[in-house]
Amino acid sequence: MFTSIIDSTSNFAVNDAILMTACSLVMGLLISLTYISKGKYTKSYAITLVVLPIIVQVVILMVNGSIGAGIAIAGAFSLVRFRSQPASSLEISTIFLAMAVGLSNAMGYLTFSLFITVVFCVVLFVLSHTKYGEKRTETRIVRITIPENLDYSNVFDDLFEKYTKSLTLDRVRTTNMGSMFEMTYTVEFKKDVKEKEFIDDVRCRNGNLTVIISRPMPELTEL
Repeated sequence: MFTSIIDSTSNFAVNDAILMTACSLVMGLLISLTYISKGKYTKSYAITLVVLPIIVQVVILMVNGSIGAGIAIAGAFSLVRFRSQPASSLEISTIFLAMAVGLSNAMGYLTFSLFITVVFCVVLFVLSHTKYGEKRTETRIVRITIPENLDYSNVFDDLFEKYTKSLTLDRVRTTNMGSMFEMTYTVEFKKDVKEKEFIDDVRCRNGNLTVIISRPMPELTEL
């Protein structure tokens, strides 16, 4: 079943080349559409997933049989980078899949390549549209400004006990020429707590100064 349509990639017919290119295009489009279904993507990345299998296929077909084939293949793989911004681990995975598809097609293993593409796309679609891997609890970053005459170490202890399940004081810094303190906490609120009520109570305590609640910034990968 998983056999090559050609005996040697250094000697293949025009019909074989056309079939391999068509398969690379279709599989790249399938990978791209599956990734797009996640909901978060850029147009340039979606297009890259479509054309990358064809590019890799051409590179492999051209260098195969050469003395420096191994070096050329390694160089082709190393050219795939995201220099403008870090790539997520999932983006890297889809890039490697697209390259593997191009490599398999260049060697004539079209059936195997299609099988791997379908399996990957099904798994990616299912996992992306379920809660697999999601954290059951969600933390918030809370920044509170207080005047310098308040003791930041315990001024909000009762409020934190009332509204939060856990918290960590990450940073304290002076602001406004040293006349105020800004505390940064990582907080996990209790279930069904209304954040507005928490903010209102804090404002009554800190003299109506700034209170900011935000989501933690995603880590810049492994990326």
